[in-house]
Amino acid sequence: MSFNIFKQLNADAQEGSSAPAAETAATTNVPVQAPVAETVATAHDDFDWSVDKRNVTSYSAAEKAKYDTVYDNTFKQINDGEMIQATVESLTKTDAVVNIGFKSDGLISLNEFRDIPGGVKVGDVIEVMVVEKEDREGNLHLSRKNARTTRAWERIMEVHRTGEIVTGLVTSKTKGGLIVDVFGMETFLPGSQIDVKPVTDYDQFVNKTMEFKVVKINEAIKNAVVSHKALIESDIEAQRAEIMGKLEKGQVLEGTIKNITDFGAFLDLGGLDGLLYITDISWGRINHPSEVLKMDQKLNVVVLDFDDDKKRISLGLKQLTPHPWDTLSEGLKEGEIVKGKVVNIEDYGAFLEIMPGVEGLVHVSEITWANTPINAKEFFKLGDEYEAKVVTLDKDTRKMSLSIKQMTEDPWSNIETVFPEGSKHKGVVKNITPYGVFVELATGIGGMIHISDLSWLKRFNNPNEYTKVGETIDVVIMNIDKEGRKLQLGHKQIEEDPWNTLESTFPVGSIHEGTVVKKDDKGAVVQLPYGLEGFAPSRHLAKEDGKTVGADETAQFMVIEFDRNDKRIVLSHTRIWEQVIEEEKQAIAKEKRADAEITKKAVKNLQSKVEKSTLGDLGVLANLKAKMENDAAASEGKEEPKGE
Repeated sequence: MSFNIFKQLNADAQEGSSAPAAETAATTNVPVQAPVAETVATAHDDFDWSVDKRNVTSYSAAEKAKYDTVYDNTFKQINDGEMIQATVESLTKTDAVVNIGFKSDGLISLNEFRDIPGGVKVGDVIEVMVVEKEDREGNLHLSRKNARTTRAWERIMEVHRTGEIVTGLVTSKTKGGLIVDVFGMETFLPGSQIDVKPVTDYDQFVNKTMEFKVVKINEAIKNAVVSHKALIESDIEAQRAEIMGKLEKGQVLEGTIKNITDFGAFLDLGGLDGLLYITDISWGRINHPSEVLKMDQKLNVVVLDFDDDKKRISLGLKQLTPHPWDTLSEGLKEGEIVKGKVVNIEDYGAFLEIMPGVEGLVHVSEITWANTPINAKEFFKLGDEYEAKVVTLDKDTRKMSLSIKQMTEDPWSNIETVFPEGSKHKGVVKNITPYGVFVELATGIGGMIHISDLSWLKRFNNPNEYTKVGETIDVVIMNIDKEGRKLQLGHKQIEEDPWNTLESTFPVGSIHEGTVVKKDDKGAVVQLPYGLEGFAPSRHLAKEDGKTVGADETAQFMVIEFDRNDKRIVLSHTRIWEQVIEEEKQAIAKEKRADAEITKKAVKNLQSKVEKSTLGDLGVLANLKAKMENDAAASEGKEEPKGE
């Protein structure tokens, strides 16, 4: 009604003001000198334009205020992004027409109502968001989806703050996890947050409704991360607290093996995990827990220790049975023969397990009667079985020493009979050191050949230049140390000392062809015939042309020293050409002395025949004297260059 009144008032106002305006316009537009046209009479000529109010109803102040209120309430002020209640007025094939009390209705796609069971109906009251009051086409743009998302985000933020548990529907699988609908908003469930156990098949959770906890939110992009694992862990934590409160050392619990590692096995004690170390599984030695345990196996274990703060529980399995040393047979005594398996090898020996949990040590000194050093890690192998004699047994300290060598007779008891001094034998090279070779003649019997006893003729820097480990070698028993269980062996003594006959073959001053096999700053080692080696000092390697004899070079050498006792020959190449030069000098000097003697005799003969000197004789003598002086001067001139 107020709208009609307002319309009537506007019409009256327009009617009252239109006549004067028209009259003024007509007067203004008439030309001054134009003839006056004939006026045509109309129906409004008799209208009194001075009357400005006709058919106007007067209202009291109260009525006017009432109608103003009714008029103002017909319009609603809304803003973009505002959340507002709306009523569904009608439905089309694709949209729902909703009324929010604005000057026009809005359209919302039916796709935004798919979550409502049975769909939306006329008359339903829903919450929508004003996206735009007027879009480009002047339509009111509303969205129920945006409203639901906004309300869902507000609730998600609230439950994240309070830690409240929410229910969500797993809608689909994505890379690394699942998509969960919570309050109508999509959230992310990482694969690691699905369960406390690793999950590989994500499809089994799609379209399932589950409980979650909001563990992380990003307000900038309005993204949330939920976790189902957190709920399980909280339940497990409660169970752990209950179990830890009842734990006592020595308590026996039943557990299920959930994981096996190299160092032990983890058992599920009903919400609480415990660790069974490999050393607490069996009294005997085991290399890996899987040798005696299996996954999902149930077994009773005893609580060895626990930590309330760290929530760690140490479990034991072998402690449920008596220690094998406590049940050891009384018949086991020192001197008894036992059989065991190698379970551990150290540098000092090996441990034999004669029964689970009972071990004995075979020290390296009890492996063989031989006095040569033995490496236990090379002699023994894990798992090998040996028979051994019990040497010592202490049940209180749970220690036992065993001997393998005492299973046989000591070969050193009759060593003088089997291996007398001076006897020749064949042995096997077992070890080589810088100072000698260790040779085994029989089981438990061996000795050493010193490096100087390997060869009469050659000198070695290391015995491995002459022989190798595993080779067979001839030896002579040179000395027996029965108490020290040592044999002094020789190899070169198999043959007679050749130095007794070499002195006649290589006398001092003799020249032989040799090859330099080794050279250093001090000199060179020269290989001579018959396998003999000599030494040439550096100053005796010089050649006549100023160079020196090099390595691997063959040249002539002179023996300048032969020492049979020290087995040493000193050689010189330089002495050979120096001696030739000296011999040439001596030959020239000898020739000069012979010429002088002949001249002297001729003069003496001449003097004896001449009784009296004459002037003619004196001339002959003068000529002879001049000839002799010239010959002497010429000979001196030839010798000076040689001297230089």
